Amino acid sequence: MMQPAVHHGQKRESQLCTVVTGVISPLLANLFLHYAFDHWMQSTHPLNPFERYADDAVVHCDTEAEAVKLKSEIAKRMVQCGLELHPEKTKIVYCKDANRTGDYERHSFDFLGFCFRPRLSRNRQGLYFVNFSPAIAPKSKKAIFSEIRQRCLHKRSDLSVKELANILNPVVRGWIEYYGAFFKSELLFLVHHLDKLVSRWVIRKYKKQGSNFKKADNWVKRIKSAMPNYFVHWSLLRA
Repeated sequence: MMQPAVHHGQKRESQLCTVVTGVISPLLANLFLHYAFDHWMQSTHPLNPFERYADDAVVHCDTEAEAVKLKSEIAKRMVQCGLELHPEKTKIVYCKDANRTGDYERHSFDFLGFCFRPRLSRNRQGLYFVNFSPAIAPKSKKAIFSEIRQRCLHKRSDLSVKELANILNPVVRGWIEYYGAFFKSELLFLVHHLDKLVSRWVIRKYKKQGSNFKKADNWVKRIKSAMPNYFVHWSLLRA
């Protein structure tokens, strides 16, 4: 499949993105799509910037008519190369912001774990405006929740708090450094979720806490106050 990416800093009069999707493995995509898509786009549509990662891509257009035409041409090119665009994931998206105020059926798309859509931003003067920009996608949040759940670290009463931190910190740091590149505030859900995990671990680790989540939460708060850098989500994300 081929999905989108947008150069979020680009200012174009009525920019639309033609999101193209085909059925091909990621390994073959990198080996084959440079010829089938990249080289072809550069040769036949040099005025349409595009981004591609494996079999995910987005092409920038100035008007809806241009986007519709280009989408059709890309579909034909894929057929010539023995590929097929995904009928649902191939779509045209209007990059709506403070300068592009028109209306269209779709105003958002996901790419590389980020959701690109109109967002309220603040400039250097402290004034708010609408900017078409990325932040962690809902699907990425679900994937993070799933990975945390699968690790079952709250059940590891055999670990010390230092060992627990040593397991969590590298993984969480990676999430924060990657997804925190844009709208870091969208990652604050991690603070609550991971603190809850540590609280559940405290209850299993220290039996005297019983099933009292309030006592466990207070224990976590004391550790956070005394050692704010112990867990990276405490130091890198501020609620």
